Amino acid sequence: MLDHINLRNILFFDIETVPQQPLFTDMNEELQKLWEYRIHRFKPEETPQDDYFWEKAGVYAEFGKAICISVGFFTQADPTTNTYQFRLKCFASHDEHQLLSDFLSMLSRYFDISDKFFLCGHNIKEFDIPFLCRRATILGLSIPQILDVSTARPWEVRHLDTMHLWRFGDYRNYTSLHLLTTVLEVPNPKNDLEGSQVADTYWRQNDLPRIAQYCQQDVVAVARVIQRFKQMPLLSDEQIVYVP
Repeated sequence: MLDHINLRNILFFDIETVPQQPLFTDMNEELQKLWEYRIHRFKPEETPQDDYFWEKAGVYAEFGKAICISVGFFTQADPTTNTYQFRLKCFASHDEHQLLSDFLSMLSRYFDISDKFFLCGHNIKEFDIPFLCRRATILGLSIPQILDVSTARPWEVRHLDTMHLWRFGDYRNYTSLHLLTTVLEVPNPKNDLEGSQVADTYWRQNDLPRIAQYCQQDVVAVARVIQRFKQMPLLSDEQIVYVP
């Protein structure tokens, strides 16, 4: 599986997002009305508006924002033994414009060669990539070719989605990264944070470094899943290099 793709031509990434504001009432009145219209078919009647906004706004690009993007890529540490290092870098900021500018500039400079590099993550086709492209457009930022699929033909898209790969053509299936790493016996670093806790960690605890660490762990997990798909030895913790 994926025999035609060189590990060193893949950029692994993951994003973390939160509501743009800590409270529903902190948005302007027009956005409050548009939020209510957007979710009125989905919100349980018994759930307070503030609670539902807190839980769900971060997944909508119109009402959420990116706070962290972690990336990782393989380099060949020793050609004679075919061993790798995995270099991890994290972009994290309260300033979303700066965060996206830094990440998109990195993509444009090093990875925007459409016939060579791939972007890889879990559920990136349905969440991470659309979210980033929408937020970049809202903020007036240019979208690199490797990220933008708006005019690309299917065979031109250079995105590897581990959730889609695991489907094997079954479009009804959704498998979380946690479940996938468990059934494939891929080490997934234990952490004290879950996706549902990111908004609380950011807005109430003001602990962005903790979120960044959580985000990086998912990038490592996806890289190991790809190695499992390719029937390769799995990345060890000692092979991971954290880049400032």
